[in-house]
Amino acid sequence: MATTLQRNPNRSRPTKSAGAKTQRRKVQARRLVALGMDEATVAALNSTEVRTLLKHPKKVSDAHKA
Repeated sequence: MATTLQRNPNRSRPTKSAGAKTQRRKVQARRLVALGMDEATVAALNSTEVRTLLKHPKKVSDAHKA
């Protein structure tokens, strides 16, 4: 007989790894720097603020034009 974990695909999904999470954060921070934000400013932001800013990239680039 199969166990519940074998039958239920929702319970046997792979979990997100810490390495992948760190990599996503680094990529998102690099995107903000590419839009014109200062690296020190981006380093001071937490991950929620970074994601919020990336939702509207045109506003970020317009606000940080050199």
